Amino acid sequence: MKPIGRSFDQLKGRVDFRVRYNQIKESVLADEDVKAFLTEHQEEIQEDMINRSLNRLFEYVQQSKGCSYCLEEENVNVILDGYHPKLVIKGQSIDIEYSPCPVKLRLDRQKKQQELMKSMYIPQNVLQATFADLNVVGRQEVIQKVGQFLQSYDETGKGKGLYLHGKFGVGKTFILAAIAQQLAVKEYPSLLVYVPEFVRELKNSLADHTLEEKLNMVKSTPILMLDDIGAESMTSWVRDELLGTILQYRMAEQLPTFFSSNFSPNELKHHFTYSQRGEKEEVKAARLMERILYLAEPVLLEGENRRHL
Repeated sequence: MKPIGRSFDQLKGRVDFRVRYNQIKESVLADEDVKAFLTEHQEEIQEDMINRSLNRLFEYVQQSKGCSYCLEEENVNVILDGYHPKLVIKGQSIDIEYSPCPVKLRLDRQKKQQELMKSMYIPQNVLQATFADLNVVGRQEVIQKVGQFLQSYDETGKGKGLYLHGKFGVGKTFILAAIAQQLAVKEYPSLLVYVPEFVRELKNSLADHTLEEKLNMVKSTPILMLDDIGAESMTSWVRDELLGTILQYRMAEQLPTFFSSNFSPNELKHHFTYSQRGEKEEVKAARLMERILYLAEPVLLEGENRRHL
């Protein structure tokens, strides 16, 4: 958009300046928003102030009062898109202030929240989950503990996560996603990972030498959520080199970690005890479970399979 003040000043060099000046002034003073402003401030505004500020008033009436974010018009005429013009009195002149568009602010906030809430292999519809959507029946304990975690994290930057366990379809992943949404609202970053697919990707990363990079990214994320742990194909390498490495680092750095599983803690320990080859390794399984229970408090979720509702 060509600067309106410059266009206005160029008129002064023309022969018909006075005629054009009066036409501009008349059109400016006929604008409903300008009339409302002048009426509101009639005790403060004199004729010479209007004349002195005519270029700014002209700039104001020539542009849209909204922006492309909040108006449905095809051709929005604005100087600063995403900002709304407002007339104000500054000293002995009338000026324009630009305030951010509420719609733009909301969209920017949503975009920032989405950037803070990262995920791997989690369906998009699940990632939209919020506690407002949650059926609270049978969920009071987990909601209370999430509240306690958020308070602790607000105050100290630390907090013990939750180990959500229960039957298939009771809403464990949904709750993890809702926690991630709540964290994003508070501008805390998190990473929600579907463990079986993540393990599969890390196995494939051995070929392209990106394993360490991906492992470091996950283990050092500020708040980590491991979804469906125990559903991966168990091998000693997965247990000790992948999960063990991630959880040992997070335990040492006191980084909040959440889990969901179809297994209770005892059942998960049994899962980690036997490798695909049938080897029994109780000590290593117990060591991994110690890390999990150090990082997270078990919470049983009960109820019907909500995926069939």
